[in-house]
Amino acid sequence: MTPTFSSPLERLASYASENEQRMIQNATIDQTLYQTYGVKRGLRDINGKGVLAGLTNISEIQSSKEINGESIPCKGRLWYRGYDIIELVNGVMRDRRFGFEETAYLLLFGDLPTPEQLTEFKRVMAASRTLPTNFVRDVVMKAPTSDMMNTLSRSVLTLASYDEAASDLRISNVLRQCLMLISVFPMLAVYGYHSYNHYERDESLYIHRPDENLSTAENLLRMLRPDKQYTPLEAHVLDVALMLHMEHGGGNNSSFTTHVVTSSGTDTYSAIAAALASLKGPKHGGANIKVVQMMADLKRNVTDPTDDDAVEAYLMKLLNREAFDQKGLIYGIGHAVYSISDPRADVFRTFVEQLADEKHKKIEYDLYTRVERLAPQIIARERHMYKGVSANVDFYSGLTYSMLGIPEEMFTPIFAIARIVGWSAHRIEELVNMDKIIRPAYKAVLPNREYRPIESR
Repeated sequence: MTPTFSSPLERLASYASENEQRMIQNATIDQTLYQTYGVKRGLRDINGKGVLAGLTNISEIQSSKEINGESIPCKGRLWYRGYDIIELVNGVMRDRRFGFEETAYLLLFGDLPTPEQLTEFKRVMAASRTLPTNFVRDVVMKAPTSDMMNTLSRSVLTLASYDEAASDLRISNVLRQCLMLISVFPMLAVYGYHSYNHYERDESLYIHRPDENLSTAENLLRMLRPDKQYTPLEAHVLDVALMLHMEHGGGNNSSFTTHVVTSSGTDTYSAIAAALASLKGPKHGGANIKVVQMMADLKRNVTDPTDDDAVEAYLMKLLNREAFDQKGLIYGIGHAVYSISDPRADVFRTFVEQLADEKHKKIEYDLYTRVERLAPQIIARERHMYKGVSANVDFYSGLTYSMLGIPEEMFTPIFAIARIVGWSAHRIEELVNMDKIIRPAYKAVLPNREYRPIESR
C-alpha cells in the first residue's frame, strides 16, 4: 500500500529516513585505509600536530619546544603580530582602557597604533556602526530563529545586495567591507537575538542604537540589556573576552575556511558567511555552550559539588558515556594544540574570579576550578593521553557570559564578533599572497565498476 503524506515536506522526510542506512553504508570508509595511505585525518599527524598548509604574519601559537631534537610540551603562548596576548591584555588593563579596537587595529594593519591613529580608527569604526535603511525590519526581523549564527550569516549575505562593489577584490575595497562588517556585527547579533526573543518567546522587543562614544564591549552590553546599564568591570571583562577570541593562528577551522574560500576569488560577504558556518559548529565556536550545559547537568546530578570524590565520579560517568550527552567528553578540557595550558584560559580565569566576586557567584567559580583541577588527572589516567590536557578558553568563557547575563543563544555570536577581525586579516593576507586556489588531494578508495543499462540493473 502506497503511504499517504500530508505535505511534500513529510514525503521528503520519509524518503530521507528510508534511505539513511544506505547513505551511511556507502559513505563509510574502512578506517585502516587512512593509515595505509598515510592520510593525516583532520590535517593533523599522530601526535596531534597540524599539517603545515600555509604561512602567516598574523598570529602564532606555541604549545611545545624543540629540545635536543625532541618536541617537549610547554606552557601555551599566543602572539598577535608578534605581541604576546597576555602583555596586550595587561597593557590595556593597566590603564583601564578598552582593548578591542586597539587589538583590531594591530591585527589588521600589523602594528600597534599611536594615540592619534587609534583615535582616528575609533572614529571610523563608530561612524560605520550603521545599517541600511529598514535593514533591521526587512532582514534581521524576518524568519527569527534561536540559531543566531544562521541569522548572522543571512544578514551578512544580504548586506552584499546593498554594496555596489561587492565583488571588487582591490585591497582598499576589501578593507572597507571588513571594517564595516566588524562595526555592525554586534548590531546584527544583538538585534537578531531580540527579534527571536520577541517573536518566538513573546518577550518585549527593544532596539537600542549604539553610542558612538562607547567601546565595542560597552555597546554590546548597552544594546543587549533592556535598561542599557552595565558596570565598568562587566564591560572590561567582556572587552578582554573579545581580545582573547579575536584570533588564533591561521590553522583554526574558521580562519582556514576563510583562506580556502578566499583563494577561490569569491567576495568578502561570502567568505565571512563561510567562516561563520565553520565557527557555529560545537567542535569550534559552540563549545562554550556545551560547557555551561554540562556543568548544569553536574549540579543536577551531584548532591555535594564541593566533594572531590562526588565530582570525580560524575566526570568518570562523562568519560564512560553514562552522563550528559553521552559523547564521552568533558567539554572545555583539552585542546587540539595546547597541552600544558591555554594562555587564553589563564587570562580568563583571573577576570572570571573578579566577576564572580562582584556577582556573588563564588560557589559557581569554585566548582569550575574543581573540575579544572580534577578533569585532566582523570583523562590522563583513563585515556592514556600522549600529551597533557588542560582547560581551554571555552571552559571559562561560557561561565563569564552567564555571569554577564548573556543568553546562551548569544555565546557563539560573541565569539564571531571578535573573530571576524582575525578572519578579515586572514582574508586580506590570502588576497595579497594568493597564487593558486587551495585544493588538497583526496584518494579514491572505491574500485571502478562497469556501467549497466537501466533495464539490467
